[in-house]
Amino acid sequence: MKFLFINGVNLNMTGKRQKDIYGAQTLDEINAEIAAHFNGDECEFYQSNIEGEICTKLQTAACDGIILNAGAYTHYSYAIRDAIASIGIPVIEVHMSNVHAREEFRHTSVISAVCKGVVEGFGKNSYILAAESFKL
Repeated sequence: MKFLFINGVNLNMTGKRQKDIYGAQTLDEINAEIAAHFNGDECEFYQSNIEGEICTKLQTAACDGIILNAGAYTHYSYAIRDAIASIGIPVIEVHMSNVHAREEFRHTSVISAVCKGVVEGFGKNSYILAAESFKL
């Protein structure tokens, strides 16, 4: 299988910010673990802090499944929501933290309704669990 892992705004700071929530590993280190887990599958990793770039990556994707951690864009980006809805590739929304155990504004996702599913609260393993679901 070919997976595309998209990380949105501020996820480039993983391992540097709020380590109590996101852990001490950098995004590159997490991506390396994911790639090692899916040895034999093709894993592409993409990160951007720019909403339009994420939309373009979604619209031009060529893969079997997309694992998307949109970061804060999850809660208000109708542009990313519309980009997901416009493609024929299934997308799974991912969060490393349990967003329902955090601030109230994080409890609402505008992208969940157009995603195949949501995996949250399992740290870096949320990405692996989401991608594994495509193999079920």
